[in-house]
Amino acid sequence: MPSRREADGEAPPDERSPAALARAYYDALDAGDYDRLRSLLDPAFVQRRPDRTFEGRDRFVAFMRDERPDTDTTHVVERVYPTGPGVAVRGRLLDADGEELFAFVDAFDVDEGRLTALETYAADS
Repeated sequence: MPSRREADGEAPPDERSPAALARAYYDALDAGDYDRLRSLLDPAFVQRRPDRTFEGRDRFVAFMRDERPDTDTTHVVERVYPTGPGVAVRGRLLDADGEELFAFVDAFDVDEGRLTALETYAADS
């Protein structure tokens, strides 16, 4: 039987830890589960990356769903650094053939069980 929190659609606390949120973020992106992705992000979510900035959860999800040049990708998470007010992740983005597109480090801010900001650092492979 699910807990009251689960029945209300709220994840158990350990599933809302910064590390679990970061992993769920990549899982949702790779699966194309944009409703799940949206649920992980605060409405005021901001992503800053070398080529652009996205302000607002809805704008970010719309880009990931409708405007990304390549949606058939996989994030390989190599290391999660969970200590701190947020979480940092080091990994690689692969295309559909398993070729590395680039390496990245993502630094997430987390508040009240949601991702509030993401700073992405990327290097060509």
